[in-house]
Amino acid sequence: MSFCDDTLLCNFPKCRTKLSGFAWVTACSHVFCDQHGSGEFSRSPAICPACSSALSGKLDIVRTELSPSEEYKAMVLAGLRPDVILDISARALAFWSYQVHQERMFQEYSLSRAEAQLKQMDKVVTQQNQSREVELSGMRGEIASLKKVMEEYKRKYSEVSERLMERNRQYQKLQGLYDSLRLRNMVVGAGDRDMLPQPGRNDYNIGVARQGTPQRSPQFLSVAPGGDGRFFSCLEADGAKNFFQYSSPARERGRPYINKH
Repeated sequence: MSFCDDTLLCNFPKCRTKLSGFAWVTACSHVFCDQHGSGEFSRSPAICPACSSALSGKLDIVRTELSPSEEYKAMVLAGLRPDVILDISARALAFWSYQVHQERMFQEYSLSRAEAQLKQMDKVVTQQNQSREVELSGMRGEIASLKKVMEEYKRKYSEVSERLMERNRQYQKLQGLYDSLRLRNMVVGAGDRDMLPQPGRNDYNIGVARQGTPQRSPQFLSVAPGGDGRFFSCLEADGAKNFFQYSSPARERGRPYINKH
């Protein structure tokens, strides 16, 4: 507020509005809006809301018009001596100067409080930033360690995958060998069933045929997919020869003959 300003502010602590129309002026150089002045000064004894001064005099509180008419201006100081007029003007200017000084002090107080709050907030923000930096550095370290763990897991996963593929290959190989052996056993079993003794045959011929069986059992191979004929496939040449060599009865006389079914 400067001397060029033509408005005052209400000195009520929670009001501080620009005054217009009528205002309440106190002997302690404070001014209040019409609303708060009427409410505060209607009680007895009257106390100034700004400085808590007792206002018991007849002219300690005056309700004045801030924008008087030209007739009032022409007659309010008319007939007074110049020294009285100057004294009244000096006191009015002193009141205005006090209001200006009071407003300046209030603005300085508000500024100092705002600066203190700003410093406090700056300190809090700095502490928060430092704590965030510490947390961020910790999280970066944790991320780095997690990346190392992930790389280790990836390496182990690749090793396990390779081992699993190798085991699968071994399993497929063993499965193929198992299937081939099972088919071979099925073929050999079918051949053994064909060589079982039939009812009505001569027991002697059966015994002789068993004595003349070669050391290696022959394998039966079908001639055609739908054919019934079979032939012996022996891996050794002497096996076929031994198959048709029968022991002479003279050599078999000395040991008893056992018929095996």
